[in-house]
Amino acid sequence: MIQNTSFVEFLSTKLKLLVAGIGRTAIALALVLLTGLDLAHADPKTVYAEHCADCHGVNRLGGEGPALIPQTLKRMRGPKVANVILEGRTSTQMPAFAEVLDAGTVEELAAWLKIPLDFIPTWDRNQIEDSIVMNPDYKPVDAPVWTSDPMNITLVVETGDHHVSVLDGDTFDVLDRFDTPFAVHGGPKFSPDGRYVFIMSRDGWVQKYDIWSLKEIGRLRAGLNSRNIAMSRDGKWLAVSNYLPMTLTIISTDDLGVVRVVPIVAKDRSSSRVSAVYQAPQRNSFILALKDAPEVWEINTDGENAAAELFALRRIEVSEPIDDFFFDDAYRNLIGAARDGVRAIVVNLSEGKEIAELPLDGLPHLGSGISWERNGRRVMATPHLKEGKLSIIDTETWERISIIKTKGPGFFLRSHENTPYFWSDVFFGPHKDLMHVIDKQSFEIVKTLQPVPGATVAHVEFTRDGKHALVSVWEDDGALIVYDAETLEEVKRLPMRKPSGKYNVWNKITFSEGTSH
Repeated sequence: MIQNTSFVEFLSTKLKLLVAGIGRTAIALALVLLTGLDLAHADPKTVYAEHCADCHGVNRLGGEGPALIPQTLKRMRGPKVANVILEGRTSTQMPAFAEVLDAGTVEELAAWLKIPLDFIPTWDRNQIEDSIVMNPDYKPVDAPVWTSDPMNITLVVETGDHHVSVLDGDTFDVLDRFDTPFAVHGGPKFSPDGRYVFIMSRDGWVQKYDIWSLKEIGRLRAGLNSRNIAMSRDGKWLAVSNYLPMTLTIISTDDLGVVRVVPIVAKDRSSSRVSAVYQAPQRNSFILALKDAPEVWEINTDGENAAAELFALRRIEVSEPIDDFFFDDAYRNLIGAARDGVRAIVVNLSEGKEIAELPLDGLPHLGSGISWERNGRRVMATPHLKEGKLSIIDTETWERISIIKTKGPGFFLRSHENTPYFWSDVFFGPHKDLMHVIDKQSFEIVKTLQPVPGATVAHVEFTRDGKHALVSVWEDDGALIVYDAETLEEVKRLPMRKPSGKYNVWNKITFSEGTSH
């Protein structure tokens, strides 16, 4: 075996010149054959440095490719990480390494990538600003380049190959399909006029896209591992909540400039991740909950408010950290899931204190909660991630008034003010191919759909008028299915690559009833 490092580097340089255009896999294979490097028996750290660091960063924090840390790879459970390394990813720059690395080495590498970093990385204002990439080919237009209803455009996130489809909500024609950063998460956010959309990925990239011109404007990396984004009521500011580093990044929606990087430090001086951040439109503020400390924060976004400085912080102490949360219609109260997974607490934001507690065993997914009026009272519904049931809660008394039994634990709920039903998936468990349609007044399941037996069926979005419901067949060779929301009959089916969330412009910018945050 050749041990001379400088000679290996020399050979590597020559080979790269000779096989330019063939690809990295061919180069790596040639190096193995010609230099006798025993990479099959190298430790994972060495294998990563040789084959992965150029794209994914020396510290696994990402570069041209996504970050390879547990927080980013969470969704790629079991053998999937190893399969991606061996087989590569179609429609991306990720090559296959099956001819370079044996299966055992790849398994060891995949296991090593799931080990948390042994340091807390930083990502400061200068690094964020240095990451900004603007599209030199983008030119603004005075009117949409299409003739569809601008308020009835729906974005469909396709996680199979990291794209978003722009859908006409009347004809269901695809107007554009553009690439996104790796692993979009947290729901896109639209500007108040519906023209621009901001999309965030798990590893902190935020992309700005012009729906009128069907062009990306630019992107920046606001964090290293991020949870979600929120748009201020006036559309000027975008907040990015981060797990790594433990910060809230506030950027200008106009030019993607960094306005502020807020360290998430609790009253006891401990650092914390952010569970989530949302806009509270009636309050002109961002509301965020700390994941590792018992606090809720409110950050003022009203630059015209003489009583409070822009981005002024207000802390609300609670009994324990909140993992997931939902607002009542007036944004006066926040209901949050306690970390023990068996109860929820209600926080009055105006008074700045807890006002109620209710039992909600089975790990409620309050971020997907929806509300509507029933018998003159406002109620909300939430799915549970560990039990096959939905809880119905009176938002005046903060008591659970009903439990709806389902075929398994669900993840998403959706409805619309113009339909008598709400839709609930059965995302987890053996009945993942079912979708319940439930009467909002009687709480009776009126129909259970099974669009594709054996396939995961999830997440519903409605068209602007509520006449059609869009359902995802959440598989790599999946589809978007359009249903008549009144007859519950299928209208159209569009093939798509693992479609997940759908987001209608009108429903999102007006906070339509039945649409979660």
